[in-house]
Order: sequence, then structure tokens, then C-alpha cells
Amino acid sequence: MVRPKVFVTRRLLPPYLEVLREACDVEVYPGEGPPSRMELMEKVKGLDGLLCLLTDKIDGELMDAAPKLVVVSTMSVGYEHVDVPEATKRGIYVTYTPGVLTEATADFAWTLLMTAARRITEADRFIRARQWKIGWIPTFMLGSGVYGKTLGIIGIGRIGAALALRAKGFGMRCLYYDIFKPPSEREKELGVEYRPLDQLLKEADFVSIHVALTKETYHMIGEKELRLMKPTAYLINTARGAVLDEKALAKALKEKWITAAGIDVFEKEPIDPENPLLELDNVVLAPHIASATMEARSKMAEVAAKNVVAVLKGEMPPFLVNPDVLKVRPLDKARRV
Repeated sequence: MVRPKVFVTRRLLPPYLEVLREACDVEVYPGEGPPSRMELMEKVKGLDGLLCLLTDKIDGELMDAAPKLVVVSTMSVGYEHVDVPEATKRGIYVTYTPGVLTEATADFAWTLLMTAARRITEADRFIRARQWKIGWIPTFMLGSGVYGKTLGIIGIGRIGAALALRAKGFGMRCLYYDIFKPPSEREKELGVEYRPLDQLLKEADFVSIHVALTKETYHMIGEKELRLMKPTAYLINTARGAVLDEKALAKALKEKWITAAGIDVFEKEPIDPENPLLELDNVVLAPHIASATMEARSKMAEVAAKNVVAVLKGEMPPFLVNPDVLKVRPLDKARRV
């Protein structure tokens, strides 16, 4: 049997290559950045599997250029860059990598929360600019305490739940909003209380966003929602940039509707040089690195590779986005190994 062909759109951490090479002929895009649209359209011709990132747009046009394609594996939790209905219609299995980056992302959300609350990046810039002239001033660079405050979590999935468990160690009162309420036993385990979104925003000292980007969540936090927050409150976003209206956030920070924010994701990535957030001191900005630990990124790549190999072997992949694809192309028909 001819070995199936798989293209990987970026160099990743091991052991993904060993996993793929067990069953496939593998080509890895050599550039540090993503392949261009034209390059990707050319590369997918004749492919059986594609391992991509959230920076790669996988739409119907691309799928039409790859008539042999049976699996698209994205190394991410989000899959809004993949046209899932179009893939399902063509019998293409779409897989993703949930779970393995939960702890890293929750850690980073907590890092942003603490950094914003205690003004760490401001303090760092202040020292590096050689502006520290007086040893200790009682009223200088005052931030906010975190212990015992109220944390509002928007989205109580894997990452939101992991953040709630971290907040327990700081004696925080935890509120959450989600369209899917977990069982009362799970609420008790996490130490969280449900609130409608508007009420959560009014009560919380810190608000952290952990929802997927969908049509329903696009700009779910905008001017109206930001005006509901306390003027002493902080907003953290490690979910997806478009969940938050960045222009409204910049206005809120500039006009002090809220005290500060910590942002890891943006509507346009890399961030637009004209983005008004870049001019503000009361926001901590990071370049989409919430999952950027050696452990998490290595495991993500491994799981993404295992998803590809499973489908090509005619086996159920560990994490399938579109189970309806089984009706269009059963696993035995997807088998290439």
C-alpha cells in the first residue's frame, strides 16, 4: 500500500514527526511563519492529511484543491479557521487538541491577572527607563490586592474551571457565566456560583474570558458590558481576540471605566501597529502565548499528529470536531494505511 502524504504547515516540537513518520510520508513547511495562501493551495494537491495551525485558513476552496484529503488536524483548541460544514460535506475529518493546554492557559490567565493587578510591566518599564530615583514611597505604583476578591469567569469549560481552582488558593469568591451550567456537584467542587452575565460584570473585581469564538460570542464584551464593570475592576482575555471589542476596551481603559486589563489574543494577529491599546500603560499585552510552555506545545503537536494517524489507519481519532462526518465517509473508507 502506498504511504499516505501529510503536510505540516509549521515546524513543531517533537515527538510529532516520529508519530507521523510511523505511517506517513511527511513534509514540513520550513518557514518560521505560515505558508502563503498560494503556497498552501499548491501543497494540498495530492495530500491525504493536513496538520495545520489556527493561522491557516482551511475553507472549501482549499479543500477542492485537495480531492484526496481525508483529515485536517489543527494544533489548537479553537477551530474557527476551518470550515467544518464544508469539511463534513466532503467527508473530511476535522480534529483538534483540547485538554492538553488547559493548565498552561489557566496559568497564563492567572499570570496576566496578577501582572495587571500589581502593575508589574509598568514597574519593569519604569526601572529600565532609569526613572527610579527615590528608594521607597508609600503611595508609589499602587496596585490591587487579589486575595479575597471576587473573580468572574466567563465560560466554565476546561480552562475556566482550571482558573477557578487556582482562585481557591487565593481565597477568592468565584462567579461564573456560561450558557451550559455544570451539575451542582461540579459547581461545589470548583467553588463557583452562577450569575447572569450582566450581574457577573457588576459584581466581579476581576473578569476572565474563556469562551470559544462563535457567531454568538463575537464582541460579546463591548461598550455596554464594560460600562457595567466596576471602575476598580480588571479584565483578562486569553480566549479569542474577537470575543472582545478592542476599540471599546481601549476607550474603557483610557476613560477609566475599568482599572486595567491583561490581553493575550487580538482580532488581528500580529497586532495592528495602530491598535490604540499599544498606547496605554494600564494594559498588559502578550503575543498569544498562553499555551507557550514546552510541555503544552509538545503535547499539542503530538496529539495533532496522533489525530492524523488514527484517521489514516481507519481508527477513531482522539479528538474529533465533526462526528457527522462518519455518516459521509465511514472510518474504513478514510483508511489509507
